[in-house]
Amino acid sequence: MAEIRYFTAEELERLKEELHTLQTKDRADMARQIAEARDKGDLSENAEYDAAKEAQGKLEDRILRLEGDLANARVLDESLMDTSKALIRSKVKVFNKKFKKEFVYRLVSPNVADIKGGKISIDSPIGKSLLGKKVGDIAVVEVPAGQMELEILEITR
Repeated sequence: MAEIRYFTAEELERLKEELHTLQTKDRADMARQIAEARDKGDLSENAEYDAAKEAQGKLEDRILRLEGDLANARVLDESLMDTSKALIRSKVKVFNKKFKKEFVYRLVSPNVADIKGGKISIDSPIGKSLLGKKVGDIAVVEVPAGQMELEILEITR
């Protein structure tokens, strides 16, 4: 069974727009590139054709993933979110005990994660360790260098 993915209404709309662009404009562009490469001669020695076919495979893979995510999408009403514990879409302020520094993370679905934007996947090691925790709890994260302890300072929408 496919995994349910949670999105805000804006994120869901953005994914639908991306899928539409991939299925229409990008597919047409890819077909054109393959046709141009095919016209350049012997396909067995045509690196441009091979590259275009590989790019087409990646495009189709992205389309399939988006279709799956959208088929199993649920829209979250953030106004109804429980802020007593860290859940998907929660904004969590933590104190990293090793680095003696505070960080703020938004817990999100894997396909909208953006570490530079402070959005971490609920499937990531940090995301998994924060889920279900309450203010004052310590989340222990397994990292290559050992364990990292994050104290939960605040949970908001």
